[in-house]
Amino acid sequence: MQDNSSTSPDTETAVPPAPTTGDTAPGSAGGMTPDAAQDGTVMPSLEEMLKTAELKAAEHHDAWLRAKAETENVRRRAQEDIGKAGKFAVEKFSGELLAVKDSLEAALSNENQSAENLKAGVELTLRQLIAAFEKSGLAEISPLGEKFDPHYHQAISQIEPPDATTEANTVLTVLQKGYALHGRVIRPALVVVAKGKA
Repeated sequence: MQDNSSTSPDTETAVPPAPTTGDTAPGSAGGMTPDAAQDGTVMPSLEEMLKTAELKAAEHHDAWLRAKAETENVRRRAQEDIGKAGKFAVEKFSGELLAVKDSLEAALSNENQSAENLKAGVELTLRQLIAAFEKSGLAEISPLGEKFDPHYHQAISQIEPPDATTEANTVLTVLQKGYALHGRVIRPALVVVAKGKA
């Protein structure tokens, strides 16, 4: 009896497909990863990486030293400028005062002048001085009739008000004018103020 279980010549046997180049297992292409095989690049050695890092560190250190030196130069120049500004801050004001000094010397050099001429010369000199003050931002504080302000005035005494309409703490007399430089008081006005009602 013939065995029917055997395959006939017409039956095809299953053959597994041949592997493609993309399916190569890792490490099979000469020990390179797929990315390295495609790029054709080789990772640098540790010595080369260390040398590159040392060069970059040297560049950064040099840049830091230059920046530090520049900062020191800027700081030194700023200190010199501050010193010069403090030393020569009154240069403009001093120049203005020279004209006042010249006028005073001219008045004193003329011994045979009349009292009227001497007074006129002094008034001219005072106007020059006031102009010098104004140019330099030095303002006069003369608060006669104003309300007492402790920021600008210094009360020497209090007296009874001259009449009933005068309010308490009103400046009645200015004994000495005050002065402010660009709004900052350098000398308060010495004043006498009115007493309050008891």
